[in-house]
Amino acid sequence: MIEAVLFTATQVSTFLGSGALTHASGFFFTRDERLFLVTSRHVLIDEPTGHLPDRIEIELHTDAKRLTASLRWSIPLYRDGRSLWRQGSDSQGEIDVAVIELDRAALPANAVYCAFDSSHLQADLEAVEVGMSLVVVGFPLGFHDTLHHLPVVRQAIVASSFGLRFQGQGFFLTDARTHRGTSGAPVLLRVGSPTAGDRQKLPWKLLGVHSARLDMGGRDLLADESLGLNCAWYADILMTLTAKDSAPR
Repeated sequence: MIEAVLFTATQVSTFLGSGALTHASGFFFTRDERLFLVTSRHVLIDEPTGHLPDRIEIELHTDAKRLTASLRWSIPLYRDGRSLWRQGSDSQGEIDVAVIELDRAALPANAVYCAFDSSHLQADLEAVEVGMSLVVVGFPLGFHDTLHHLPVVRQAIVASSFGLRFQGQGFFLTDARTHRGTSGAPVLLRVGSPTAGDRQKLPWKLLGVHSARLDMGGRDLLADESLGLNCAWYADILMTLTAKDSAPR
């Protein structure tokens, strides 16, 4: 049986016109019957690197029992010259999380997916301690089970005080082996028993959204290894970005 959590994540491919650009990760989040795709902001727009896609594609299963069946669904990023995604900022600047609302009526009727909601956000911050085991569900370097269209999972631990904004930024640190393509992946803490095959239950807490590896300036690239640490933006930003009065960028 397939764990329900694997149906929460989808590969995000970015395009400019018909030209393919990059691959990343994303996941589904629901609020008030509305459905959102969550990913990193820099997946949708990254001005410093000139990454300016105009649409994305996600992969959706179309048969819960025959996982080899899937389709790619295109989502425009702009309409009438205006962006369709939502992003946030705080006193320290841009938050590297973005959401785009999906039209449920336009989704294929046979689409198979699973979504987190507000009940999966961690309310008791003190219950999460440094060293706790986490998982990151995504598509590192685009790698995944291409036959069954499922993501892979990397193990991580909480590497900074959870609930404390690391260096004043809206993220905490994880210690995990990650790669390009993992941007936008959910960072999860297990809180219940496995629910293989039950897509109505997700025994996980959604702690964060993986953004990027964190390194230190001045590191001797020859003598010193990479820190192996990553930024995970606190997932409670999703309550701001999915509010009814929240406007696209």
